[in-house]
Parts: sequence; C-alpha cells; structure tokens
Amino acid sequence: MSNPPVPDTAADATQRADEVTRADGTELDGTRTAAAPATAPTATAPASGDPTAPAGDRFTLDDLDVGDRIDDFDLLVALGRGAFARVFLARQRSLQRLVAVKISRDHGTEPQTLAQLDHDYIVRVFDQRLVPELEMKVLYMQYVPGGTLLSVLRRVRQVPPAQRSGDLLLDAVDATLAAKGEIVPAESSVRAEIAALTWPETVAWLGRRLADALDYAGRRGVLHRDVKPANVLLTAEGVPKLADFNISFDQSVVGTNPTSYFGGSLSYMSPEQLSACHPGRSGVADDLDTRSDVYSLGVVLWELLTGQRPFPDVPGAEPLDGMLTLREAGVGDEAVSALPPDCPATLARVLRTCLDPDPEGRWPSGAELSRQFELCLDPHARDLVDPPPSRRRKLLQRWTVPILVAAVAVPNALAGAYNYHHNKTLIIDNLAPLVQRNFDQIQYVINAIAFPLGAVILLYMCRYPLTVPRGLRKGRRYDARTLARARTDTLLLGDRVVAVVFTLWAIAGLVYPVTLQIIAGGIPGRAYVHFLGSLLVCGAIAVAYPFFFVTFYAVRYLYPVLLPLGITSSDDDRQLRGLDRRSTRYLAVAASVPLVAVAGVTFLTPDQIGQVIGAVRVLAVGAIFAFVGAYWLFRQLETDLRALERVVSHESATRQVRS
Repeated sequence: MSNPPVPDTAADATQRADEVTRADGTELDGTRTAAAPATAPTATAPASGDPTAPAGDRFTLDDLDVGDRIDDFDLLVALGRGAFARVFLARQRSLQRLVAVKISRDHGTEPQTLAQLDHDYIVRVFDQRLVPELEMKVLYMQYVPGGTLLSVLRRVRQVPPAQRSGDLLLDAVDATLAAKGEIVPAESSVRAEIAALTWPETVAWLGRRLADALDYAGRRGVLHRDVKPANVLLTAEGVPKLADFNISFDQSVVGTNPTSYFGGSLSYMSPEQLSACHPGRSGVADDLDTRSDVYSLGVVLWELLTGQRPFPDVPGAEPLDGMLTLREAGVGDEAVSALPPDCPATLARVLRTCLDPDPEGRWPSGAELSRQFELCLDPHARDLVDPPPSRRRKLLQRWTVPILVAAVAVPNALAGAYNYHHNKTLIIDNLAPLVQRNFDQIQYVINAIAFPLGAVILLYMCRYPLTVPRGLRKGRRYDARTLARARTDTLLLGDRVVAVVFTLWAIAGLVYPVTLQIIAGGIPGRAYVHFLGSLLVCGAIAVAYPFFFVTFYAVRYLYPVLLPLGITSSDDDRQLRGLDRRSTRYLAVAASVPLVAVAGVTFLTPDQIGQVIGAVRVLAVGAIFAFVGAYWLFRQLETDLRALERVVSHESATRQVRS
C-alpha cells in the first residue's frame, strides 16, 4: 500500500474529507441520530504539544486540523467526522506506519472491546491512547483505503440494473483509490473472482463476509448496532470490513437516552432497536441481540441490490412511529418488485428472512446467514433448494405417484416380458399341453398376488416422501422430527424400491421351478440353469434402472422441499454421501445387464440359440441404450448429491464459523 501524499493546505484536506470516506466507517450521514452531550469537558491545562490551547479555554474536536500532532500521531488527511469523533489518516511516528485515528471525548468502553476483535472482515483496532490534558482519547486502527459501501451505493444508483455486475464494485473501489493516490492491485485472484460475478452474486459475496464478521463479534458478546453502508469499508481488492461498532451506550450515564446516545442510523435499524429508541415504547437496549444486526445487514444488502431501501424514510420531527409501522408490516410488494430480474430466488428469500419483523423469524446467528449467502453463490445448489418457477417442475411434483409407478413398473414389465419369453421358449414349450395350461394358471395367480402385495408394501414404505412434500407445498407445517424422517425415507426410496422388487423376483425364481417340479413331475437339470440365467438378467434390470429413475426424481424434486432453512445436519450429510457411494455400485449392476445376457447364450445348445437369439439381441442392444440413460442419470444424480452435501454439510458450517 503506498503512502498518500500529505496535503499542503487545509483546503486540500477538506476536499479529501468531502469524499465521505472514513477509515473506521463514520461518514457524513444525515440519518445518524446520535447527538453529542450537552456540555463538553474543558481542558484544565495547556497541551504539552500540538494542538495547543490557552489555559482555561475549552478544546473541542473542531480545533483539530491537518498538520497537528496528537500524542504519537501526525494528522495527515481528514477522512470524516461524526457526532462524537473525528477521523484522520495519520502517521504513527514510533512505528512509521499509516493508521486511521479516531479522536473523541474520553468516555465509553469502545476501545477495550474493539481491540479484542481480530477477524478478516472487521477493521483491526490496534490500541488507544489517552490525552488527559485534552480529555481526549485516540483510537488508532487499520487503514482501509478502498472507500465504503456508501460510495458503491451511489454508483449503483447511477447504473441501470442490466449493466450492474461485480465490475461495478471494483470500479467504485478503483475510483476511491485513484482519488487518494493509492495504487490499484495489478493482479488479484480476489478481484478476478468478483469480476466474474453477477450483481446479485456480488451482493451475496459481500453479505457472506459481513455475516461472518457479525457472527464472530456476536459470539464474543459484541453487537454492532449501526450496520449501514458508511460503516462497511473496502480494501483495495474489494473485500468488506465492518467498522465503527457502536457499543458505547450505557444506560447508567446520567443525562443520556437511547435517541441521544444510543447511536445508529434510523433507516437501518431493526424494529426492536427503533423501539428501544422510542420514548413511548417499552423496548430497551438489553433486548437487542445479533438478530438486530442481521436485520440491519439485510437492509444494507437490499439497498445495495436494488438501489433503494426496502422501507422508505418517514419525514417529520418524530419519524419513529411511522418507521416502526412500516417495519412491523414486513417487506411490501412494491419493494419486492424492485428486485432485479437476475436475482436468484435464494437471495430474495435470504434477505426477506433477514427483514422479518419478528426476531424469531430471522436467521438466529451470523453463521447461519453466512451459509445461506454461500448457497446463493452455488448456482446448482440454490436451484435445487429454491428452484426457479417453471411449469415443468410443478407438473413433475404434482404427478409424483404416477412418475414413481412408471419408474418401477416399466423396467419390471420389460424384464417380465423377457423372462416369460425366455422360459417359455426354452422350457415350457417343451412340456405337455396340460402342464403348460396349469403352469400359465399358476403364473397368473402368483402375479395377481405378488404385484398388489409389492405395491402395498412400497406405498407404506414411501408414505413420508409422498405426503410430507405435498403438505409443505400446500402450506402445512411439520416438526423437525417428521421432516428428518421424511428426508431419510426420501434418500432411501430407491433402495427400498429395489429391495421390494428384487425380493419378489427372488421368490419367483424359487416358486416357478418348484411349481414345474410338482405339476410336471420333474424337469431337466438344464432347465434350472435357464431359470437362473434369466433370473440374473431380469434381477439386474429390476435393480439398476428403477433405482436411478426413482432416486434421481426423489433427490431433485422431493428432498430439497424437505430441507428446513439453515439446516446443518451431520446425519443428512452422511446419508447423502452414502447414497453417492451406493449409486456407483448400482451403475456397475446396470453395466452388467448386456454382459450377462450375452454370457447366458454360452449355456445354450445351437438349436436353443436359434430360438432365443432374436430376444437376446434385443435385450443386449436395449440394455446398452438403457445403460447410457442410467449413466446420464448417475452423473446428474452425482452432481445433485454433491450440491446438497454442500447445503447440509456440518463440517462446512464449522469451517466457516472458525474462519
């Protein structure tokens, strides 16, 4: 980072201050409600160095100017000011480094608290110095040169929605760097990542990092209370850093009240924070938790995404009542209509959840919110969890039972047809006419029992995957235990179908030879070989193809509906990984069908080969095409499972919390 030039004149410093860029995030923002105390402390003795003041004169923040020296710091550039403090770019003499210094009256516990926060997405506070002769404190911190989200927001409002992208963020940062004489990074993997994003993805990219910062602070008992665009600084690479934690409110300070000293910006406050500021409401500062900061972050990101806040400002001397009314009503249709056309449904859902009037309806922590923004950046995963509205998807979800019946019945009907033709040609046609008729009658009886029995068993085993997703789409609510059971049964749907169907084929493989043995008085030993070969081929068909059809449908169209928002489940992660491994084994079974069919011909005599060669050819060629289809489903299923693993992965969530 290059050193910015020291201004030669106060006018130069004023021009830089007019960029409305402050190192700790405090900017000239008309919506800030914090007001300075009625009286200011008075210096009792002249300062030992610059600035100086005659004894007995009152020294104020307005007396500070570029070129002054405060303790160990030479003030270089005025970066901004707020109700309680002024911020300068300064050179720390002892370490010869550039820092941002926040000079304010000596009150509150802000420095001690902020110095404990060490996170990639929070402005690093180094330490504080007290200047007792001026009754001032100097908080010095990391200098972040890329401006704030406020400057990005101004650019958003100037660019049509169709032309916004990640480059917009970089352009805003570069303009600020150029104005400060900073050098734009020549090569940066972070900037390349941002440049490839759409604008909604850029907002999610920023939101994911700011949510991490809120989670880190929240787990240490620190609330921000003033999340707004002016308090989100940007590095030269465009990485956001949260600044200006407004933690110094103390109800024990005499003569203060929430609206005069609580701080914060009305336009970005949560309903409960507005209530704490309202003299006629019962809310107090102790009512706030991380969910209040989550709400404020939702307002910031909504404004960044659309160019306007979800709730209009309320004019007048007492706006709190009107603002509370708007927020308690929730996000309106007019605000939703301002979302850009390329905004993913996931991002819209995440932001609306942030803006829920009831804190219980919001994301309970920054960690869960961060994971949701991570989902917004995963196109395949977000389209599974929040699919774009389409007529095809609605029809497929509505026809669940017919689709699953067809997925099971069609492969088994084809396998049954082949099995009947194979055994009839090689065995039954060689028996006496009476035996043939008796065998056909017995076969009808067995099928009349087996198929309805299998259907009843499958319907019972599939009751949760069939009923719960339909109920959720109709607005019904289920407890966590029911949803977990439905998700487990949905992921096991293909396996259970295979287990039932294969069991019926195995029973048939035993019943038919025994039946022939009874009614025919014995059959040649070679006939048992034919039964076994036919059973292997038909069993492979009954196992592989229904599994892929049923599982693909269940994973893509049923399972995502059952995922509660913000789920982090090691059980679901384990089940998805297990299904991924099993699908590979079923693919090997599908590949074996044409091989087993051709291998079975080697057990036939030349005459028998001539009788079944046509059916074997049809089976072999059909099985090859079927394998191609099964392989396509396997790859689609594999992609879906990996995406869903990222959604529910407990390990991924833990890594984000620790970052």
